[in-house]
Parts: sequence; structure tokens; C-alpha cells
Amino acid sequence: MKAAIVSAAGELPVYGDFPEPQADESHVVVTVKAAAVSQLAKARAAGTHYSAAAHYPFITGIDGTGTLSNGDPVYFLAFNAPWGSMAERTLVPADSIVSLPPTLDPVLAAALANPGMSSWAALTRRAQLRTGETVLINGATGTSGGLAVRIAQHLGAGKIIATGRNRAALDQLRAQGADLTFTLDELPDALPALMKEGVDVVLDYLWGQSALDIMHAAVAGEEKTVRFVQIGSLSGQEITLHSKLLRSSGLTLMGSGLGSVSDKELIACIGEMLTAAAESDFSIAFQMRPLSDVALAWQEDDSRCRTVFTL
Repeated sequence: MKAAIVSAAGELPVYGDFPEPQADESHVVVTVKAAAVSQLAKARAAGTHYSAAAHYPFITGIDGTGTLSNGDPVYFLAFNAPWGSMAERTLVPADSIVSLPPTLDPVLAAALANPGMSSWAALTRRAQLRTGETVLINGATGTSGGLAVRIAQHLGAGKIIATGRNRAALDQLRAQGADLTFTLDELPDALPALMKEGVDVVLDYLWGQSALDIMHAAVAGEEKTVRFVQIGSLSGQEITLHSKLLRSSGLTLMGSGLGSVSDKELIACIGEMLTAAAESDFSIAFQMRPLSDVALAWQEDDSRCRTVFTL
């Protein structure tokens, strides 16, 4: 069968032939319909992510949509090396599959799953968002952050604050549910008033200076019980975090991602999110490419338009 194959650490995926998967007592074969490129998929393929496979060759891709042998449409997680999602068929643990709502386009579902899961898991499993609470989304102008605005609204947030670098993108988020928007340059001056009014949950896609500014403001303000959920690090991997920020307040700092949420809970989150997507407008921009284009399309990077390989 055809697949996108990584043969060594640091090498780009190549479209080629790979042995057919064989079902067993705990794994099923999925005929793949669509699989999206994500930063996590890229990092695992490059061998730089903490969850990356250590043995080569393997099929790249972490998730996708397809059908079971009986024709049922499903979404699946593919962390079972060497069986990634970017292949005509792949081998998936039976407990890493959820049914797709019949009204949800499987290609859109593949595009939505990874960015949608990031905020759904953060809000429901980590921060345990309560109806009416205020959510600040730091770095909301990419696909994941923008989708987080609509997911927070769907889950009952009372007020949603969005930050980012792109003013035009922030203006679009106002039409999608954000109550307040600030550029990263505007944020430091706005934070004291925001914290005085009350911020309950922060979803942070950036890390870096803006994350540190938010935590300092949370501790300095009257409301010191902010649940800060770290999701992405587009502004850098490291910050200098003084211990007193945690000792002197009720600030709760946590992460959300592979390891902090179990695989079982991740698949449950995605199932819940895709069910909600069939009822609410979670649509995002994406482009379809045949899997045979993987060598050309793999390095294309547009945070506001996902690439989805189709088979």
C-alpha cells in the first residue's frame, strides 16, 4: 500500500510503499480518508517531540478519519508506531477510535480534531471550566486559538478575551464570539483592569513574555485564583518564572497535552468535540492535497489554513 514514510530522524516524509497492516485481537485496520498536518505530527516525524517514536521507518501522521471494515466512518488516533495515519490503511488500537457523526464531513473532521482537541481538553479536563467563567485565550489568531474562542463559547464561558499579534485576525474573532481583543503590544497595559474584573481561566498558546505578563498580573491583582493552562510555545520554550508567583497566590499553573491528559481521555475529548462540531459552527480553513504530494506540501506552514491529505 502507499504511505508517507519517514526513514530516519530529520528526514522528510516520502510517498512510497509500506507493508499492509494486519488486524489482531486488540487492533483494527482503518481505511484512511483524510489526515491533517499538525505541528505535533511534524515534531514527531522529525524526532524532536518527547513522544516521538525511536524506530525507523514509520508512517507519519498522528490522527485521521476513515472507515472500518464494515463501512462505519470513524476518527482515530495513530500513536502506535510504525502505524501513523498518512497511509491508505493503518493499524489502530480498538480503544483509539470514535464514531463520526453522520452529518460531519470526514475531511473537515480530520482538519478540526487536533486544534479542537487542544482547547476542548484544556477547558474540560484540565481547567474544568464552569458556566459563566471568564476565559483569556493568549495567542488566539492561529487555527487552534481561534477555534478555542468558539469552543469556549460553546462550553458556556461568560466572557472571552483574545490576544494575538494580528489586529485583522483579532477583529474577525470579535464576530466569532470574543468579547474583548488585544494585540500583544496592548496587553500589558490592559492586564491590570482585566484581572480586577476577573479572569478565571487562561489558555496559553504562546508562552514567552506575554504568558509571564499574564501570570504577574494575576498575582498582583485582587483575583489570584487564575487557572493557567499551558498548551503551546509559539513565542519560545522557556521563561524565567520566579517561585514567589506560585507561593504567594492561588495561581494554578498546569499543562495540557500528551501525558497530562491520558490517551483514553484525549479520544473521549475528541469524540465530544466532533459531536459538538456537528451541531455548532466549528468550521476552519483548510486545503486538501493528495497524499502523493506529501514531499512538496509537508513544509508548507500556514497557521490559519490547515493542510489535509486525502486518499
